[in-house]
Amino acid sequence: MTELSKRIAKLPPYLFVEISKKIAEKKAKGIDIISFAIGDPDMPTPDNILERLMKEARVPENHRYPETAGLPELCKAIAYWYRCRFNIELNSDTEVLPLIGSKEGIGHISFCYIDEGDIALVTDPGYPVYSISTLLAGGACHFLPLKEETGYLPDLDSITSDIARNAKLLWLNYPNNPTGAIADIKFFDKAISFAADNDIMICHDAPYSEVAYDGYKPPSIMQAKGARERCIEFHSCSKTYNMTGWRIGMAVGNPQMINALFRMKSNLDSGIPQAIQYMAIEALTGPQDEIEARNNIYKKRRDKLCAALQQLEIAHRIPEAGFYVWAKVPDGFTSAGFTAELLDKVNIAVTPGTGYGPTGEGYIRFSITVPDDRLDEGIKRLSSWKR
Repeated sequence: MTELSKRIAKLPPYLFVEISKKIAEKKAKGIDIISFAIGDPDMPTPDNILERLMKEARVPENHRYPETAGLPELCKAIAYWYRCRFNIELNSDTEVLPLIGSKEGIGHISFCYIDEGDIALVTDPGYPVYSISTLLAGGACHFLPLKEETGYLPDLDSITSDIARNAKLLWLNYPNNPTGAIADIKFFDKAISFAADNDIMICHDAPYSEVAYDGYKPPSIMQAKGARERCIEFHSCSKTYNMTGWRIGMAVGNPQMINALFRMKSNLDSGIPQAIQYMAIEALTGPQDEIEARNNIYKKRRDKLCAALQQLEIAHRIPEAGFYVWAKVPDGFTSAGFTAELLDKVNIAVTPGTGYGPTGEGYIRFSITVPDDRLDEGIKRLSSWKR
């Protein structure tokens, strides 16, 4: 049989595929597993958005191939949402691009800038697609450790001149997955200044900006000085409107980066189904009150889980945004070891920190996207854990 390409042969299994496989094996044995492992909203897409889908699904012209660039109305809706939320004026023709979920755009942008031997600056721990897309494009990753003592922000001053000189992209993600850390405009200003000094483009992944608590409103990197010159921001309807399964997101920012991503996409995909594009228009321009109601539910879950971790004397970070709780494993355990311990002893699944990079060793990640009754049962099981 013909050998696989080298890029596929060296590709590790995607983190959540492995986790889902282990959970399925336990379930096949009749064991009830409560999963805190995957960040997938458990609450349904709001009714007004679903009603728009049902209406548009019956329109025959929406059954045909869509355009890669997306409906002009959707691009305008994305620009409208950014104006309302962040007070940013975007040109919907040149600074906006709809995506088949933000993951698709994140995976493709590396091919627009990374050639063989080029470097991407990737935060560690971080969403695995940043590094995987770099490797698939033939590049190399220079990992930037995110540590508790620095607020899980990368130390840009530690990057040597030879690394910076050969770097093409800098990946950032705030509110952060998996740590739950946040960044302010001052940090974004510094990152853009660093990138400008070294002719690096910035990719900011911001899907959790609308999942926030206690009055906190996460900023967009596009609000920072100079962002239009070298930043692209990936966003999504997935977390904001409970639309993970509908696969629709967006990229906004530097026109050259948007155009390069469009050219890449136009050769690989046929766009987003138009009925789903109309769903996104409804989501972005319609009532926004369900976001706060949803966040109040997440906040209660966060507080319950953090209280249980406190009782167990498991050190953790109380997140101001996102739906992840980043916790230290007890002494004597590795990340993988404690993940296995919880799955074997109390039948709950979490994500080992090492799944997001070597600096994640010593941590696990909990997701609070678990229905309330299951969350309560999961916390009860967690609380029963003993060495």
